[in-house]
Amino acid sequence: MRQAWRVSDVRAAEKNLMATLPEGTLMQRAAAGLARRCALLLEGSGGVYGARVLLLVGSGDNGGDTLYAGAALARRGAQVRALLMTPERVHLAGLAALRQAGGFTTRDLPTRADLVLDGIVGIGASGGLRPDAAAIVRELGGLRGRTGGRALVVAVDVPSGVTVDTGDVPGEAVTADVTVTFGCLKTAHVLGPATVRCGHVDLVDIGLGPALGGDPAVRIPDATDIADWWPRPGATSDKYTRGVVGLATGSAFYPGAALLSTAGALAGPTGLVRYAGSAHREVVRAHPSVVVADRVADAGRVQAWVCGSGLGSGDEARTELRSVLATSLPVLLDADAINLLVGGEHAEHLRRDAPLVLTPHDGEFKRLAGEAPGADRAGAAARLAAWTNAVVLLKGDRTIVATPSGEIWVNPTGSPALATAGTGDVLAGLVGSLLAAGLPAARAAVAGAYVHGLAGRWAAEDGPVTAQDVAAALRPVLAGLLA
Repeated sequence: MRQAWRVSDVRAAEKNLMATLPEGTLMQRAAAGLARRCALLLEGSGGVYGARVLLLVGSGDNGGDTLYAGAALARRGAQVRALLMTPERVHLAGLAALRQAGGFTTRDLPTRADLVLDGIVGIGASGGLRPDAAAIVRELGGLRGRTGGRALVVAVDVPSGVTVDTGDVPGEAVTADVTVTFGCLKTAHVLGPATVRCGHVDLVDIGLGPALGGDPAVRIPDATDIADWWPRPGATSDKYTRGVVGLATGSAFYPGAALLSTAGALAGPTGLVRYAGSAHREVVRAHPSVVVADRVADAGRVQAWVCGSGLGSGDEARTELRSVLATSLPVLLDADAINLLVGGEHAEHLRRDAPLVLTPHDGEFKRLAGEAPGADRAGAAARLAAWTNAVVLLKGDRTIVATPSGEIWVNPTGSPALATAGTGDVLAGLVGSLLAAGLPAARAAVAGAYVHGLAGRWAAEDGPVTAQDVAAALRPVLAGLLA
């Protein structure tokens, strides 16, 4: 598991650590790591000696890191020039070090550069870039290096123009090939449209870890986490002890939702899937191992329910939702079930004592919460989780899982391939299977999203995908993950 931190936590940790070290130590550590990464990049395009390096230098420590790194590259023979965004607020010691090493300043953006260091603004910036900085950023794509390709762009800590604590990009922003960050990951590295701007993120250890206190802003699972959490059958397991998941999904009008949620559930760890609904004939025809019934009341014993995908909004759907919510079992609500909650008779069940997982996309989120997630998607998901006393899985390219206690996870395996009809139904069935197998709600949501994302990537290797392709990819993905 990785963790990303808020700016306030990073600043507090830096302050505590600097109090124990000689002045300037942290900046020198950061600059050394930054220069080392830049040198490695330049080795792939002719070496450091003679390379043309452009520094975009803002004020404060971020500009100081950039200048000291530029000085290190100049000492190795690079031609380093610095464009000072705010000359009156430049880091004077860093500028002196650059000049002493043979670097110099420039007033204009050059036409050629092999590598650009983006040190315009750091993690303390707020709002978008100023017009003069935005104008320079727009020109970066036109810079060409000695091999004829475009200049490599390395962001210092975060790409300038992104909102660090939310991952939002409110306006013009740097698009980096590599982001070299110091001490810890920040939210913008792992969440929101900022992740695309970061490129490859390289974390430089400056000794900050022990000084970080409290909870991280977000947690990011890795394959080891998912494999460790995933329920596995033992020597004495049978189909009932492995868990039984119930599906109240689909309808005569949307039978596909029933089939897709069933496929997702069958790929999960449970030993038995029960389907209850008007699409039961289609389900048992496609999946003979599934036990079917007309309605929830006749389904038999289960350990968790999935309700809502393609359920519809009529009286029959309302009855099925009411039956599911009346149980003391873990419940996952998706799609139509979420919409039925809005201002209706079922809203009272939102704060049920038994585990509840909500899996909205942005439109469903807006209907339930009263407003769209907005720029701060993680914060919005956390607020909805606290209000509903539910685990909220907010779907998107970087799916967010928020718990009522304020814990936030970000899924790193998302893929644009999943932005197609029916993939959410597959996800709902898979997470429901994990719930029925006994996994806590938050881990079930995180693990389901992770594997679902991998399946989307797997399926997309052969071109455009359908939800059926994603469902079919779940088994080979799991085989590799759990091997």
